[in-house]
Amino acid sequence: MRTQLESCLAAVNQVLLGKDRQVRLALACLLARGHLLLEDLPGMGKTTLSHALARVLGLSYKRIQFTPDLLPGDILGTSVFNRETGQFTFHPGPIFAELVLADEINRATPKSQSALLEAMEERQVTIEGATRPLPEPFFVIATQNPVSQGGTFALPESQLDRFLMRVSLGYPARAAEKALLLGEARRDLLPRLEPVLDHAALARIQAEVPGIHASEAVIDYVLRLVE
Repeated sequence: MRTQLESCLAAVNQVLLGKDRQVRLALACLLARGHLLLEDLPGMGKTTLSHALARVLGLSYKRIQFTPDLLPGDILGTSVFNRETGQFTFHPGPIFAELVLADEINRATPKSQSALLEAMEERQVTIEGATRPLPEPFFVIATQNPVSQGGTFALPESQLDRFLMRVSLGYPARAAEKALLLGEARRDLLPRLEPVLDHAALARIQAEVPGIHASEAVIDYVLRLVE
């Protein structure tokens, strides 16, 4: 199991240079069945990280570009009338993927942001009175620009509560930035990534996570930090 996880980390780190700690945190978040919020300036590799994780974990991947005119139906899907059958046919939205990238989530209005609430908490969506389960596994990686930038809507507390981690990538170190300038484009490297874990292996690792021991002293320390 450890060998497989180290192989996943090594594969992602070949594409996202100089971000070993952030990549490890992102993988830990996904294995704990949480959701990840990446907050940083544009161009820091947020999209690259999510796409690379999807490829090495063998997950279906969808990207939703959040904009002020985005509607909940654009995320969840909608029913379209079929003249041949005389019935409405449901067309699932991009939320029906195993790894969903909610790109620049705080550029959309709160109404569209709230379309993710049920999906992230219950791993299902209710559309037109019908409850539809989402794929298993199901992960959301959301990115947001700093609130100080124009055209952003701050995420409400109920939305933030759905994320297990909030991570910032930051600027690369000088050596990593030089390697980026001298090397191939990251977009060209992504298609070469091969799945390291299959669904069965990922499910086994996720099942082991709740059994990880945390000492009482660590729990007390965390509680004191929160207080």
